[in-house]
Amino acid sequence: MLTHLVAALGVLGLLTIVPGPDMAVVTRRALVAGPADAFRAVLGIATGLLLWGALTVAGLAAALAAAPMAYLVVKLLGAGYLVFLGVQSLRRHRDAASALPEPGTCGRAGNAWRTGLIGNVLSPKIAVFYTGLLPTLAPPQLSAAWAMTLLVLLHVALTVAWLGSYTLLLSKTGPVLRNPRIRGALGRATGVVLIGFGLVVASTAG
Repeated sequence: MLTHLVAALGVLGLLTIVPGPDMAVVTRRALVAGPADAFRAVLGIATGLLLWGALTVAGLAAALAAAPMAYLVVKLLGAGYLVFLGVQSLRRHRDAASALPEPGTCGRAGNAWRTGLIGNVLSPKIAVFYTGLLPTLAPPQLSAAWAMTLLVLLHVALTVAWLGSYTLLLSKTGPVLRNPRIRGALGRATGVVLIGFGLVVASTAG
């Protein structure tokens, strides 16, 4: 069992640290309203993972993956949401020299949490991973339900630790983020990345 868990941790760790939409969303929230707001987005992302985990244990995620039209809808909604966030970021940071609010002065906790939650719930990457790869990592010594629950909790813990550490790193760059030109450039770059992720997801739909 220990060998299976170590192998699963390795795969889950790689999935977690590879830069993707979640990291872009956290970066965007940090630029918009500061590290505290970014951490609330991390909690939203973790909640999304727990929801996918519950659906997987219940067998509903596999049913979704087996329904081509429903899965296509999820992919298109996820792609559209990423593009929407990217456009928002570009619009907010289109003028690098404009007077941007100080981090922590305009954050709305609910919005940050919902942003992380919705982005993760509509993530085709998580849907595919939880329905396809995650069951293959389950230790055979445990029942399917307990094994999947354990793997989901490990994934959530790794995600919170990784994105939480990334948020702390962003907090150390506070003086840099308060520079309007630097914050504007990072915001526009994040917007382009989010739109790019959305277009990639949309291009694989169908």
